[in-house]
Amino acid sequence: MHVSASLVRGGTSKCWLFDHRDVPATLDGIERLLVDAYGAADPGQLDGVGGATPTTSKAAVIAPSKRPGIDVDYLFGQVGIGSGRVEWGSNCGNCATAIALWSVRTGLVPVTGDRTEVALRNTNTGAVLRAEVDTEGGVLPEFGEQTVPGTRARGVRVGLSFLNPVSAPPPSPRERLGDAVVSMLDAGAPMVLVDAEHAGRTGAETPAELRADVPWLCGIRQAAAPRFGIAEPGDAAPKVGYVGVPVDYLSSTGQWIGAQDYDVSARMLSMRDPHPVIGLTSAVGIATANLLDGSVVHARSAAPGAATLRIGTAGGVLTVHCSEFADGLPRTITVRRAARIICEAQLFVPEPVLTVSA
Repeated sequence: MHVSASLVRGGTSKCWLFDHRDVPATLDGIERLLVDAYGAADPGQLDGVGGATPTTSKAAVIAPSKRPGIDVDYLFGQVGIGSGRVEWGSNCGNCATAIALWSVRTGLVPVTGDRTEVALRNTNTGAVLRAEVDTEGGVLPEFGEQTVPGTRARGVRVGLSFLNPVSAPPPSPRERLGDAVVSMLDAGAPMVLVDAEHAGRTGAETPAELRADVPWLCGIRQAAAPRFGIAEPGDAAPKVGYVGVPVDYLSSTGQWIGAQDYDVSARMLSMRDPHPVIGLTSAVGIATANLLDGSVVHARSAAPGAATLRIGTAGGVLTVHCSEFADGLPRTITVRRAARIICEAQLFVPEPVLTVSA
């Protein structure tokens, strides 16, 4: 069989996006479709459209929302690499950026002047986001000039805001978890942030250096999972990684970044691999923790308590803005992104899947 899909870069991720009318009606059917289409059982994903890395093995199924004030509902899937499964328990801000652009491109959300707002709901987690897509002069450009840390590629400017990102349980500013000193919170996504200095690290390791610590960090993730009500932690939940003080380093794109150029170092995992930059949901959590007196981020940050935080990642510096505060916590957290539609395609899927929805 074949299925229509669009490949869209959002920030530093690539996502295949599917119209809900073109995929099976059940979650099991969608998972089977994605596993076969991506060639997910193969570690190289050679017989499919997957990119064989966590940031290029993502998918979303998109539908118009029936909820007041929401334009688009999307189901996000992190497709396995070398495994015949899809992880459904998380969200992806970079893919949300791609979905916002796609929604305007396809007419699901009509252009409204110089900036077109798209309200999105991630059905996996219930998270609500707001995107502002650049449509200057009432026109959506095919190519844009906006760049983001971690890639030299340009795209259409999209501002992405996470609305009411802090969820229960209440943030835990600082505690011991096994051999680690951590802060645990659910803001953007459940996450456990590890004090890098206490672990004998800087928080500014290269992806190659961080790879040696993946088993230990995954153990921290597994130990933290019950605190978030996650009985069986997957490769994407909760998020886990190091935070540390700013230091000088060379980014993955060859840019020399001085300690004075950012406020806190962060190195996070994506599934079981070092993230080449940082997931936006992780950035939301780190920015929130920076506001919490006593957290590991607050303790290591050069701007503790600041509403604007510059996070030093392996790919460069990401700036995150917190606003609209209630009880000391932000109701809106915004990042600047870029997106580009790469192709619209017919995917030929080798295995039969369940009947598509009407």
